[in-house]
Amino acid sequence: MKQTQDAAEMGPLGRLPRWAKRAIAVPALFAGAIPLAAVTAQSPNASSAAFTVLETGRGYASLQQAVDAIGASKGTIEIAPGTYRQCAVQTAGAVTYAAREYGTAILDRTACEGKAALVLRGAGAEVLGVTFSGIKVGDGNGAGIRLEKGSLNVAFGRFMDSQQGILTANNPSGSIFITRSTFSGLGTCEHSAGCAHSIYTGDYGKLTVRESRFERGQGGHYLKSRSGEVVIENNSFDDANGRGTNYMIDLPAGATGRIAQNWFVQGRDKENYSAFIALGAEQSLHSSRGLTVVDNEARFVPGLRRSSVFLADWTRTPVIMSGNRLAESLKQYEER
Repeated sequence: MKQTQDAAEMGPLGRLPRWAKRAIAVPALFAGAIPLAAVTAQSPNASSAAFTVLETGRGYASLQQAVDAIGASKGTIEIAPGTYRQCAVQTAGAVTYAAREYGTAILDRTACEGKAALVLRGAGAEVLGVTFSGIKVGDGNGAGIRLEKGSLNVAFGRFMDSQQGILTANNPSGSIFITRSTFSGLGTCEHSAGCAHSIYTGDYGKLTVRESRFERGQGGHYLKSRSGEVVIENNSFDDANGRGTNYMIDLPAGATGRIAQNWFVQGRDKENYSAFIALGAEQSLHSSRGLTVVDNEARFVPGLRRSSVFLADWTRTPVIMSGNRLAESLKQYEER
């Protein structure tokens, strides 16, 4: 599989590698928002303040002040380079949070409402080029983004050394789209609330994760989703330096869609190494008929040989599997 460059290696706008300068296929969540290209074009004229609402040109010292200034409208907050011990709650409107220089705007070690750096329950949100680091709370569910309502796009994000990367509530009519992002050093199973994961989505209508990297998990699963439809394509799941991890992909309520052209490496330190992908292990909320799992590559770290299954299926519905390149001791499919 052709690997994309890790989001952690991206430079500021104007110094991005050639692949990153191409148009990003991120679906529009709301009409009237400033597109990514326009955000880039306006950056040189932006306010010197930490947070600038591009539609008005007004700067704010607080991210929450900028969010409140947009209110129930549509707007884009440009975040200047820096490390901010701040968080924000969005209760209305459609807001784009865009780093002026991708990878240099860091929301660090601060959670609102005991939940996340960004708590989102407005009409929708986009998060572009923002880094989330060290988010931890008492119940073990500290996340970079806590999505409680509305749809979400994330591109060129980094979620580092926190309890969770992205955690959501249920919204069967909503959608989540994540591309070219890095999830590193996330997850834990050490708290009373249960395990936290790199990504954990509730019953959302559709989850798409493309061209992203998952690595160095610290417990739980790398990607867990109760969405009825998933598209998981061209990602890398590198568990070589994981600690006490479980599945790479867990679809506990069943799902249709496509898992294709991903690269998986299972590490040595596992709480559960019995499968790489689990389907319907907890409930049968959604049909999995026709789920397509094709053209993936999966293996173990060098020198490790153990018995495991690429896809463990509790649903007993037809799953399409073909073209997967698996380690010699890795069984392709097992009904459980």
